Amino acid sequence: MTDWLVPLPDAEAMRATDRWAIEERGVPSLDLMERAGAGLATLVSEVAPEGRVVTVCGKGNNGGDGLVAARLLRERWRDVRCLLLAERDELRGDAAANVERVETEPFSAVALEGAAVVVDAILGTGFEGTVRGAAADAIAAMEGHTVVAADVPSGVNASTGEVEGPAVTARATATFAAAKPGLWVNPGKEHAGEVRVIEIGIPEGAPGEPDVALIDDAVLAEIPRRRGNTTKFSSGHVVIAGGSRGMTGAPVLAATAAMRAGAGYVTCCAPQSQQPILATHLLEVMTRALPEDDGAHVVAGADDVLGMTERGGAVIVGPGLGRTDGAQEFARTIVRRSTVPVLLDADGLNAHAERLGVLREAGGPVVLTPHEGELGRLLGCPSEEVKAHRLACARRVAADADAIVVLKGDDTLVARPDGFVAVSPGGSPALATAGTGDVLSGVIGALLAKEMDPFTAACAGVRLHALAGSRAAERWHGPDGVVAGDVVASLPIVLGG
Repeated sequence: MTDWLVPLPDAEAMRATDRWAIEERGVPSLDLMERAGAGLATLVSEVAPEGRVVTVCGKGNNGGDGLVAARLLRERWRDVRCLLLAERDELRGDAAANVERVETEPFSAVALEGAAVVVDAILGTGFEGTVRGAAADAIAAMEGHTVVAADVPSGVNASTGEVEGPAVTARATATFAAAKPGLWVNPGKEHAGEVRVIEIGIPEGAPGEPDVALIDDAVLAEIPRRRGNTTKFSSGHVVIAGGSRGMTGAPVLAATAAMRAGAGYVTCCAPQSQQPILATHLLEVMTRALPEDDGAHVVAGADDVLGMTERGGAVIVGPGLGRTDGAQEFARTIVRRSTVPVLLDADGLNAHAERLGVLREAGGPVVLTPHEGELGRLLGCPSEEVKAHRLACARRVAADADAIVVLKGDDTLVARPDGFVAVSPGGSPALATAGTGDVLSGVIGALLAKEMDPFTAACAGVRLHALAGSRAAERWHGPDGVVAGDVVASLPIVLGG
């Protein structure tokens, strides 16, 4: 795995790593639990330096981590109540050993009243499905409290981020050895709060390689930079095919973003009647008037677009395109006949709703940049289904279309056809405004035109876009006043940093 991807092992991989450490490298399992509990206790103290601590422990190893934390916090003279969801004699293994070292009491919702912080140590990484019974009651009782979760918030699937029923919403999560996919993929990410990875003493060299990873800022070093012998064409030519009556802003944003992301040459193609509008906004960008039908693209314009890519580059299809029959066939024709990378966004995606097989016929690499609604239309399912199963849906589209899929969100997912997924750390609420999706298209398009590997280009574009959003928010003293143009203006600042 490349050094700009941080592995996110799922539950099965984490279990295998634990077994390897214990059985092959001789690390005592009690030592692993002791270090996990110590790290958990430290995070609890940071979140709530004073006041009463209540730990709520299940009967498995996750509960054992909570028992260790309760004991260590008491040794630091904290007021701690340690609540068990099971009888003491029901605990097994390392959890049974640790319950003998700390005073406990049966769970009671009343015991949570007045707590400065509640520790969720009910269910660990092995959980999947819907929480029921006493665990569900405990989760409900935690609502409204400041919670620190042990390894993963109870109710969240650690491998996928899916939440099928009651789930803890934590202020922070102390996750052990490595972060899990479910802590960074929504809806699980929304439940995890701040994620703190706790080193528990697992040696380096564990076998296996996860198929989900977090995108690190180091990916920006992969972006080719201009040198003394660089020309405008070797910097990358981006052709943008979009725009229609009343929707010329989207291709303008995509074009300016492509330029600010380092493209040396950008050509923006619009219906003939709309081209003058683009030309007044795009001084550094070439514009081309294409055949139209009442202000919308028609299939005859595809030849002009494809002709502009004879010397290479990349094509962005979709910003402001519209949904007329002619415009949709125009988009499909470009994808089918292009020999350079094609990025599809907005109505370029809608042109392929429930037509994923058509994308497999593309003559060059394809990158899709949908939000949940657009991905749902590609699959022919409601957006709510995508929202609940983001990882699975992104993988399905990538495999069925043989394309790179960039499923947008605070946890933007970049999925390859082979099932590998890179996850953006996000953290850029300023991007929640109209036009920033067009900016992302322009950024990734510029990197594709530089002949970067499509997956790497998508990951680098996603991270550059997020960092530019954060930089724009700093300039405007918060995210609420940021507009898409501010993100475009921040791109070269991030690239130059």
